[in-house]
Amino acid sequence: MSVKASSHLAALQTDLSAFRDYLAAERGMAKNTVLAYERDLTKFHEWVASGALADYLKPTVRDLTHYLAHLKEAGLAPPSIARNLIATKMFYRFLRMEERVEQNTVELLSSPRLWERIPQVLSPESVDKLLSAPQNEDRFYLRDRALLETLYATGSRASEVVNLKLIDLHLESSFCQCQGKGNKQRVVPLGVPAISMLRIYLQDLRPILTQSDPENPWVFVSKRGRQLTREMLWILVKKYVRRAGLSSKVSPHTLRHSFATHLLAGGADLRTVQELLGHANIRTTQHYTHVDRSRLQAIHQKFHPRG
Repeated sequence: MSVKASSHLAALQTDLSAFRDYLAAERGMAKNTVLAYERDLTKFHEWVASGALADYLKPTVRDLTHYLAHLKEAGLAPPSIARNLIATKMFYRFLRMEERVEQNTVELLSSPRLWERIPQVLSPESVDKLLSAPQNEDRFYLRDRALLETLYATGSRASEVVNLKLIDLHLESSFCQCQGKGNKQRVVPLGVPAISMLRIYLQDLRPILTQSDPENPWVFVSKRGRQLTREMLWILVKKYVRRAGLSSKVSPHTLRHSFATHLLAGGADLRTVQELLGHANIRTTQHYTHVDRSRLQAIHQKFHPRG
């Protein structure tokens, strides 16, 4: 297998893992349901690995037809083929939401109306509970507080936060540089609470964690001084979600949704939120966020002659 093909399959596996996490955490699907999707998409992964699909991020209707024919030749019954097709559609809708595929590609596969859902958003009070969940008795309290503050302050994806390097932080100027989808760089402001917690963590704890590797470039590191993984971040967030008494559906991405929604509710325009989230298309921003009814009512009452 060529290096390019190997990298291609590794990216597919990463996307499939992220999709599985999404179904469990944000869609709240039962464990057995998630496992069923995983089994069906394993067939898709194997089909791609066989060389049947050159680029899984750019499928065509013909590709999809060939995949269905492949399932039929493998002896699957019509109901099983239909279930596999649904799993594949769901996966590509997820990729569309994550801006991993072109919108017109997904339009060929299914109606986007089936996927239009208001994402889960925490109230400002619930965010406060979550951000204050790490306590002094926690071994890595300073890191975890800084991590949660950074997630909410920037609205960044989990992968973007764990990939932050020291050179990306500009605390004196109150911003950081994030590398988003397609290696696109963007500048994101940092608020006072996030800057404060980052300063304390970088000064008091991180040097201890990186004693064996002082040149470590990553901002957030594990107890052994290695780069914190996306999976570990997920586990940490879930730990503090439980402690704060919040819904089990809350995930790192929930803080991203909350960041965007709170900005809109506070009066930010959609274009600004689009830039902060790093979305290439404003339709994606609209898909991720919603303006709360109270703000709409307030605007109506203020500006409508009979409001």
